[in-house]
Amino acid sequence: MAKRKTGRIGLLFKLLLVLALIGAGAWLYLQHERSGWRPTDEEYPDQGALVGEDDGAVDFKVLKGLGASFVYLEASRGARGKDANFSRNLGAAREAGLQVGAVHLFDPCETADGQSANYVTIVPRDADLLPPTIRLSRLADDCPERVSDAAVQSELLTLVNQIEAHTEAPVVLSPSERFEDRYRPARRLERSLWLDGDGEEPVYAGRPWTVWTANSVYASPAAEKPLRWLVVRP
Repeated sequence: MAKRKTGRIGLLFKLLLVLALIGAGAWLYLQHERSGWRPTDEEYPDQGALVGEDDGAVDFKVLKGLGASFVYLEASRGARGKDANFSRNLGAAREAGLQVGAVHLFDPCETADGQSANYVTIVPRDADLLPPTIRLSRLADDCPERVSDAAVQSELLTLVNQIEAHTEAPVVLSPSERFEDRYRPARRLERSLWLDGDGEEPVYAGRPWTVWTANSVYASPAAEKPLRWLVVRP
């Protein structure tokens, strides 16, 4: 009797192991398919990528050959952070024939004055640059001192005005879904939107996007690490 019970347990264990292997294989296949997916050029002819220092070395000529027409580069973070590769990437991307834009990562814990001062020290005033983008993802919950939602909204508006004064171009706002739910920048500020949505067009802002992060883990021969693949609404 004990042997029979042991045999049934062993059979059940083998069955569970087979099912786990099948599940793992299916997950790996889906991840592979996802990493190589991007919207078609016919539907979205204007496509590109977001690049920052965490992406490592990027071959912009290969990126151009893959069909990219533009690239956005992370430039500054909060009041002090700067992307170590920005200047080099800017030159290389332009040499490859790509249009280039700069991204500032907004820090709700810091004032607009410090953040705009940081931005203008690294991003040149250049009419050939694409519209500046402010990336909005961090919430104020982890700030050393309490920052109210109203204060975050106020500092963001000030930063928008300061960056636009420097670049003489309207800012593109890029809120994450969490940031939009909390602070409502898309509903409060009439600016073009850059939204996230792996594989699906994003709708969380309540109005149409201009730029869409269609795949945040796009694998390509242009870089060793996956890139964030972007498309522009036609």
